[in-house]
Amino acid sequence: MNTNNNNRQFVCLSGMPRSGSTLLSSLLSQNPMIHAEGNSAVCQLIWDMTMSCTYNVNEQLKSNHREETMRDLIVQIPNIYYKNVPKGTKCIVDKCRSWTKSSNVELLQKYIDPTIKIIVMERSVTAVVESFYNLFKKNDWRDEIIHRCLNEMLEPGTEPIMSSLDGIKMAHEANADANANANAKFLFIHYDELVDHPEETIKRIYTFCEWGEPFMHSFTNVVNKYPEDDNYYNIKGFHTIRPMVKREINKYTLPSDILARCKEIEEEFLQ
Repeated sequence: MNTNNNNRQFVCLSGMPRSGSTLLSSLLSQNPMIHAEGNSAVCQLIWDMTMSCTYNVNEQLKSNHREETMRDLIVQIPNIYYKNVPKGTKCIVDKCRSWTKSSNVELLQKYIDPTIKIIVMERSVTAVVESFYNLFKKNDWRDEIIHRCLNEMLEPGTEPIMSSLDGIKMAHEANADANANANAKFLFIHYDELVDHPEETIKRIYTFCEWGEPFMHSFTNVVNKYPEDDNYYNIKGFHTIRPMVKREINKYTLPSDILARCKEIEEEFLQ
């Protein structure tokens, strides 16, 4: 049962960067019943509130017999965050790469919805890094800066690539293990599936989320209704989408050493 007191379904969108999540959010937002915007702070806010109540004010809550206050605060975070969403919206699609982490899935199940649905966007590490490489080149970054940045991105546990990959591993393991996050449901969507077969992919998502008959989405006139300010990221075009759903065409190929490291990571992921 969804604890959202606005009776809106709460669905999570997660996965790798540069894997089509902005495109998918823009497509889903064509349906007036669905609200899907840019990167959300809800996951971090829920985590921070949990940690604060557990460690910082735990003594005050327990001594005043306010153990339920923690739950009351956390369950309201999505409602407060999305308080300005138009009335009549039936579903919030909350985008955050951290939703695949097992600790965050547990919080979702405990406080938001025990049968939470999580859409996970996937793409090969090589393709993700190549997309970043071309984006940096378009922004006229110097080659030595690009090379250092890509190497840092491929360090274990770092954002945005390796941490996301770790989360996707957790999601696959949870999907395979009937005893781990048993009620959570993950739908894995590969970037190539979305751009090559958008209509079929959208149908899969509607079936997974139990939204009924799919909306008549346009794949030739896609607009980002909720564009993020890429000046914040200091990367022009970071969340720019094309009006027509099609494959990304990259002008530049990866340096050989970066390409080799990407292939190593992909092999490690499959083990």
